[in-house]
Amino acid sequence: MTEGSDLILARMMSLHPKIIDLTLDRMHRLLAALGNPERRLPPLIHIAGTNGKGSTQAMIRAGLQARGDRVHAYTSPHLARFHERIRLAGELISEADLTRILDECDRANGGEAITFFEITTCAAFLAFARTPADWTLLEVGLGGRLDATNVIDVPRLTIITPVSIDHQQYLGETLPEIAGEKAGILKRGVPCVVGPQEEAGLEVIEAKAARLGSPLLVHGQHWRAWEERGRLIFQDENGLLDLPLPNLPGPHQIDNAGAALAALRHLGADEAACEAAVTLAYWPARMQRLTHGPLVEAAGTCELWLDGGHNPAGGQAVAATLARMAPKSTYLVCGMLNTKDVGGYMRPLAPRVQRLTAISIPGEPNTLPAEATRDAACGAGIEADTAEDALSAIQKIAKLMPGARILICGSLYLAGSVLRENG
Repeated sequence: MTEGSDLILARMMSLHPKIIDLTLDRMHRLLAALGNPERRLPPLIHIAGTNGKGSTQAMIRAGLQARGDRVHAYTSPHLARFHERIRLAGELISEADLTRILDECDRANGGEAITFFEITTCAAFLAFARTPADWTLLEVGLGGRLDATNVIDVPRLTIITPVSIDHQQYLGETLPEIAGEKAGILKRGVPCVVGPQEEAGLEVIEAKAARLGSPLLVHGQHWRAWEERGRLIFQDENGLLDLPLPNLPGPHQIDNAGAALAALRHLGADEAACEAAVTLAYWPARMQRLTHGPLVEAAGTCELWLDGGHNPAGGQAVAATLARMAPKSTYLVCGMLNTKDVGGYMRPLAPRVQRLTAISIPGEPNTLPAEATRDAACGAGIEADTAEDALSAIQKIAKLMPGARILICGSLYLAGSVLRENG
């Protein structure tokens, strides 16, 4: 009897003692054993950045598919099921295909040390190489220079979304150091779309691009995107686009849409494809309104929202989104990892929320204990208490404050747990 994908994935977690170990040696070894599938992929768009990678990728995918293109897409982490990470020609990979491809990679690896992300990235490349498509969209897992996805020799286009401070233990303590890691996806002569950046980060990206002869399409220089009278206005050297606002909520999605549109226009997409990019993209756990399921029922008359942002830039994005929403008392249910800048995430939210209920992230060994999250919230100026889990937190808020807005936030791992629990 063949193992299911869940059992194979669980076994792969034990192949390397470190969850994150940034080097490309193991990738090159296994890819060679698999016949180098990364060299047989459809034209590829490689996306790095601290925030906005997934949303930008989702918009590009929506735009390309609207004009009839078949699009592979690789993203991480998953929320509810691992299959979300791999889309083959527009469809989530099937259980049968995933099981077969994981088993093949496991056998080719021969028990050698390799991280979970590396071996599953090899599996994605193998699946992509065997399935006809017009494009491959590849999201960096962590950093860029030494990320497992950075084994592609000549992508068609690279994209760097906004870079900010995160994952300092792996990428460096300063913004220029982190930007240098993200700029590691730049390739000689390959154009790169650059989203809004702080000056210190942009200087590093521009210097690397100059050394490699990589043409840049930089926000504020070669393209701009802004909201005007309830519409999204985009301008580049090809002219002006007047489009509906992105269906992904939040003012930060204007910039993500801008990067996606700059990429699509560079690839020759017409206005219809560009409009589809901003109106048809779907990306869960990014200020997502939950409308049905047991947690929604527990919320009663309260609105229930979900967001997976987890760093200071993510906190700023959530705060800016709340500022644009209809006035309503807002209560947070928050769980975070112990590797994150918890105070930096919470401080922008303090003026926008009434109270925070802290929880631990179920089944996550690196969760910050609820009490520590509560204390960090108090330190950031937010009144806070704790609850056993998301359901009890929602029930408590719904009982005390019917009709309020409840936002579950702080971690993609918490968001995944909530989506599974909510069905």
